[in-house]
Amino acid sequence: MRANRVREAWAEGRAAINGWCGIPSSFSAELMAHMGWDSLVVDMQHGVVDYQVMVSMLQGISTTEVTPMVRVPWNDPAHVMKALDAGAYGIICPMVNNRADCEKFVGACRYAPAGYRSSGPIRAILYGGPDYQEKANETILAFAMIETVEAIRNLDEILSTPGLDAVYVGPSDLSITMGLPPGLDKTDPAVMANLEKVVAGCRRRGVKAGIHTGSPAYAKRMIEMGFQFTTLLGDGRLLTMAGEQVLREMRGGGAGRKPTGPY
Repeated sequence: MRANRVREAWAEGRAAINGWCGIPSSFSAELMAHMGWDSLVVDMQHGVVDYQVMVSMLQGISTTEVTPMVRVPWNDPAHVMKALDAGAYGIICPMVNNRADCEKFVGACRYAPAGYRSSGPIRAILYGGPDYQEKANETILAFAMIETVEAIRNLDEILSTPGLDAVYVGPSDLSITMGLPPGLDKTDPAVMANLEKVVAGCRRRGVKAGIHTGSPAYAKRMIEMGFQFTTLLGDGRLLTMAGEQVLREMRGGGAGRKPTGPY
């Protein structure tokens, strides 16, 4: 079975650097893949990507060795299984708030006896190889999103779920549930304390910790803290930032627009 580069990065003792795709285009996904990320996530939750476009984006990513992943719209086994069957090598699942949520999610990612994923890897076997079904359980990554104060309260029971590979912090939603403004690269002491709880809990339970960030400097800070999977912005924000920088240079400076979102 084709290797998972995120797992390879972790085996080498380094953090995986992840990119994010919300533009519904196979070509933009292909361009992102050729930049050299360890992995790319196709966002079906907050992006404007539907299932068929997601498949074409996975096909674009597969022109490289970058590992394709999908953030599903919700903790729905149908979404999880269809993304895996399409060739996703990892699933990020939003709003996992307790052990029952996590068991439901992880079970959908694994074939029996480890889970209840239905057999039908229609494109995944083309991407992964003829031994896909034999090795999928040990290759596919299951990321549960930690993005509420409820999830922080239930962190240890979530992390103890068998088969969970990693958690992924959503800073904006976590901040909102804490009564703080949304956004990336948070430095509020209360948020930082929760991030430390996530890292400590992951170390204790042998689970990897991931987070969405808005700058290389903050991503490096999170890696130093102990996160082993960092996302930097997303294709839409990267395009906007690059375009605004060109226009500022042409027009003689001035501040860019206030960001409208992290993706």
